Amino acid sequence: MGSKEREIKSPEVQLGANSSDSKRGSKKLGIYFIESDDRRTAFGRGYSGGIGGATPVNIHGKPIPDINKTGGWIAALFIFGNEMAERMAYFGLSVNMVAFMFYVMHRPFSSSANAVNNFLGISQASSVLGGFIADAYLGRYWTIAIFTTIYLAGLTGITLLATIKVFVPNQDQCDQIALLLGNCEPAKSWQMMYLYTVLYITGFGAAGIRPCVSSFGADQFDERSRNYRSHLDRFFNFFYLSVTVGAIVAFTAVVYIQIKHGWGAAFGSLAIAMGLSNMLFFAGTPLYRHRLPGGSPLTRVAQVLVAAFHKRNVSFQSSEFVGLYELPGKRSAIKGSNKIAHTDDFRWLDKAALQLKEDDIANPWRLCTVTQVEEIKILLKLIPIPACTIMLSVILTEYLTLSVQQAYTLNTHMGHLKLPVTCMPVFPGLSIFLLLSLYYSVFVPISRRITGNPHGASQLQRVGIGLAVSILSVAWAGVFERYRRTYAIQHGYEASFLTPMSDLSAYWLLIQYCLIGIAEVFCIVGLLEFLYEEAPDAMRSIGSAYAAVAGGLGCFAATILNSIVKSVTGGKGERRESWLSQNINTGRFDYFYWLLTIMSLINFAAFLYAAHCYQYRSTVGIQTTDRLSERGPGSDCTSTNATDSIRTPQLSLFGRE
Repeated sequence: MGSKEREIKSPEVQLGANSSDSKRGSKKLGIYFIESDDRRTAFGRGYSGGIGGATPVNIHGKPIPDINKTGGWIAALFIFGNEMAERMAYFGLSVNMVAFMFYVMHRPFSSSANAVNNFLGISQASSVLGGFIADAYLGRYWTIAIFTTIYLAGLTGITLLATIKVFVPNQDQCDQIALLLGNCEPAKSWQMMYLYTVLYITGFGAAGIRPCVSSFGADQFDERSRNYRSHLDRFFNFFYLSVTVGAIVAFTAVVYIQIKHGWGAAFGSLAIAMGLSNMLFFAGTPLYRHRLPGGSPLTRVAQVLVAAFHKRNVSFQSSEFVGLYELPGKRSAIKGSNKIAHTDDFRWLDKAALQLKEDDIANPWRLCTVTQVEEIKILLKLIPIPACTIMLSVILTEYLTLSVQQAYTLNTHMGHLKLPVTCMPVFPGLSIFLLLSLYYSVFVPISRRITGNPHGASQLQRVGIGLAVSILSVAWAGVFERYRRTYAIQHGYEASFLTPMSDLSAYWLLIQYCLIGIAEVFCIVGLLEFLYEEAPDAMRSIGSAYAAVAGGLGCFAATILNSIVKSVTGGKGERRESWLSQNINTGRFDYFYWLLTIMSLINFAAFLYAAHCYQYRSTVGIQTTDRLSERGPGSDCTSTNATDSIRTPQLSLFGRE
């Protein structure tokens, strides 16, 4: 084969039609590799050198002389500050913008809620764009730097909108009765256009930040460190703690500023906080560790699909079959990535790496490396897990509007202090803060005794716990709403849906708020850590974007679900209120909550199956000996690693470790 090329085969297995594998129409493909130094990378960037493709570099892309002087918890603190301000702005807009559109722009409550839901959905679902840009071209640092500036520009535009009178309709003679009757002057089309423009500029900025911040923070820890897993576990908990602190400030301080000083001051405080966090983020630049972008992941995906399609009719038993193509040693053609071991999942994709005698190894559109193929397999295998968290996002989105509507009918006094209704969502944040504070001192020791996991629970177990608690939350919401509605009708409040009932406390809502806060901690923190560890090295921003995309799809799903429910339950030819009537006392929010409960139960069953079938991927180098096990004809789940895992092999309800 020549000095630059060598064939790696297991001496125990031979190619040919008489092998036992060929009788089943398949081969253990992981044992046939051709490794060659002649391969040229398709991206014109050369191979990644060093011990691994994921070796951290400085901001100039050069090796770090003394890695101990960079990264770690000090660098992470600067990143926490940026995330805290971004979340403060995000939640500040989400909780205040519905009220702003209703009270200032004179839009109906339902259309205002849908507009904000769409804004939240777009800002999260488009996060995959930010992840793509970071992984392909700019790297996480420069992506955050650019999009955080765009975010600040959007917040500045919203502040100007709320400050300058020309941007809003006339507020004269527009009291609460006029609002309810729809007699206030509506916003002009150009005013709404300006509002949507600056709102979506803000959402676009968030889309670039969200998939990169958690991954960039996790990049600050050395994978070769003995305590890497422990540091990573704590990082994601503290990361979400910073998210929670930002939310708490948004639900308290920003609301207070709005009540005392107006909308302009409230939105201006968000812009100021974002500006200060940008300065903090840039101040930490000398301390950051960076990962080189690996070239366009979409190009690599396209190459695998094209190469696999081109060889779709080639049999693995073909006499032209030389082996599965890979580079020698620990090098990878993908900058920023280590090699990935071959697996037997999605075997049709293996044809992209199937080397035939006539193949030109310099053409990546006809022959891809095993690592490149495995990247695509990993992305496909990850999809079911974040997809199962969409339902949690639906519940969270519904709570932002439905729970606020409930709170308007209840007594929000705490002693002599009356809390604004828009402050009510602070209680999930407080429950999250309390849980994260007690997580390592209470939950981990108890759960460690039950599961035997040194971290208390695996990532998938934590996601499962979060989904289970979310079911309890929405079920309780249905029970309480039935009681609240009955009480309102019996005491003559049926038509006064914005009049608080003095004898019924809003703090009954704390049960559903605290339960959803607990659910969010377990589910989202576990999901972020899971996606970071399981995603390919050069696609970790896209992996993290999966969580944001799931959140965005949840916002869209909530809007679609609301429209369907209103259409199905609202009578056309008869006088019948829909479940989601603007008058909550004549609607049936309790039925809607129970519908969400049933949907959550179905979703949880789907998650249990997906988690049971998932096998955590190996993180060690490629093997060239026969360590594969074929799927049996009656197997339900697919995932067999070609290498030894650094984790102890176990089978649990939430994934195979």
